[in-house]
Amino acid sequence: MTEQYVEVDVADDNVATIRLCRPPNNFFSVAMIDALVDALETVDSDRRVRAVVLAAVGKHFCAGADFSAPGGAGSTRELYSAAVRLFRTQTPVVAAIQGAAIGGGLGVALAADFRVGAPEARFSANFARLGFHHGFGLSVTLPAVVGGQHAADLLYTGRRIAGSEAAQIGLVDRLVALDELDGAAHGFAAEIAGSAPLAVRSIRATLRGDLADRVAAATDHEMAEQERLRRTADFREGTRAMAERRQPKFTGVE
Repeated sequence: MTEQYVEVDVADDNVATIRLCRPPNNFFSVAMIDALVDALETVDSDRRVRAVVLAAVGKHFCAGADFSAPGGAGSTRELYSAAVRLFRTQTPVVAAIQGAAIGGGLGVALAADFRVGAPEARFSANFARLGFHHGFGLSVTLPAVVGGQHAADLLYTGRRIAGSEAAQIGLVDRLVALDELDGAAHGFAAEIAGSAPLAVRSIRATLRGDLADRVAAATDHEMAEQERLRRTADFREGTRAMAERRQPKFTGVE
């Protein structure tokens, strides 16, 4: 039986909703990101669809890769190839963040044009706390959205921030109550869908420019650094500490 990773629904107001459906954490894998991109590429060619809501079933939006699972997220090269395809899609996307968007899950959220979040949402680029280099194009997308200083803060410390702080630094575009999240994200997407679709796609292409190419170059570098750091004692300690829910004890030894 083929596993289902996303659900797609197209409403009468020209808004498609794509939901990640691997609850409760929606840990990503190559298969999930491929399914997400396939769905976005399909709506790109669907003249009914002028904007997309990217949401998730369950407690969390996307808690990143499951490092405790055999093989983790799968091949990093395949994953980042899918990520670049994600950035090449053409329809504006509003992400609805109801819980955690962690690690690569934050990268997925930042692939969207806008983010609507609840106060209960949690965001973290926790890679350094794992003894690891960030990935999924965050080298490009995170500074572009929150600025260089906030990006460095989040990447160096790996700290977790709530929806309210995310809104203050621009990571979340609109902050709404949790029970209003789906409606607010859909309403935002419907506002976009109310504009001339050819004009919106043209404007989006101008504003994004060579974003996908820059993400492709960034993920090549990120992957090389991840492969190097994956061989270190700090990475083994970081992932072990996360699994054991304790503070890591890093040594800084290669």
